[in-house]
Amino acid sequence: MSITVLKPGLLTSFQDMGRTGSQHLGVPVGGVMDARSHRLANLLAGNEADLATLEITLAGPTLQFDAPACFAIGGADLQATLNGDPVPCHRPLVARAGDVLAFRTARPDGGIRAYLAVHGGYALEPVLGSCSTYLRGGFGGHAGRALAKGDTIGLRASLPTQPEALDQLAQGLWQLRIYLPSPLAVQPRRHIRVLPGAHWDEFTDDARHQLLHAEFRISPQSDRMGYRLDGPPLAMAAPRQILSEAINYGTVQVPAGGQAIVLMADRQTTGGYPKIAQVITADLPALAQMGPGQAVRFARVNLDEAQQLDSDREDAFAQLQDALSPLRVLLHA
Repeated sequence: MSITVLKPGLLTSFQDMGRTGSQHLGVPVGGVMDARSHRLANLLAGNEADLATLEITLAGPTLQFDAPACFAIGGADLQATLNGDPVPCHRPLVARAGDVLAFRTARPDGGIRAYLAVHGGYALEPVLGSCSTYLRGGFGGHAGRALAKGDTIGLRASLPTQPEALDQLAQGLWQLRIYLPSPLAVQPRRHIRVLPGAHWDEFTDDARHQLLHAEFRISPQSDRMGYRLDGPPLAMAAPRQILSEAINYGTVQVPAGGQAIVLMADRQTTGGYPKIAQVITADLPALAQMGPGQAVRFARVNLDEAQQLDSDREDAFAQLQDALSPLRVLLHA
């Protein structure tokens, strides 16, 4: 049971929720850029939320199934087709042996990353407890790199091979009514919400004002490690040397030149640039779906609001998992 890569797409790699517990060794957490879409795809494929998915960026791959499989697509609409027919995101679907799943390009302002989950997961070997691909380090995922033409990836779970049984399963999955709780729905944001960073008070009044009122654009020199922002320079009141310390996904660092960098999934383990702000967890998926050239604006929220948004999201995932019990029954029948 496997899939074969006919075309690899622009940047397609296996990612899960990240490689925790090894930062003291200099190994980044990594993992998915958009955790919300990754978790949704897994739940809709009948999986636990932490199995690896294929993270597909901007222009997607063409994949051929050599055995029946249930799959689901989360995140951006990259105009997926199965044997040439359009297929929807956020639905469990069935592929038969020989079927070809193809992704095209991202729609304008519709997000840049899609996530492909298969029921039972992909046959990958964990490295330091994770199947995420660390592209800079060359390990994890499949051969430590993005997919290439001709790659064959094993699948861990099988479906019935009899046409009648497959047809019955596909029909049963299609008839399921699936409602996404509002905290999990894709909602374009006018502002990415932030909390004050560790060095917020050391920046000038003008810098703090510009961060919250000016428009920034994601630079072409951006990747999974960090988004460089083109915009007004942000200056400290009294620049100083800062000892390197732990950093997080969404930390907004400001190097000496004043041009902010938002640290993303493949961020390094420590950093010594001053930290003006921290993107809240609930808005990291929206930021991850933005690409080079897109405008970004920030808005400040308080810690209580950020924690409530995080709690609402987790409650929504729990609610969805409960609601999808009929799906899991069908897949395990």
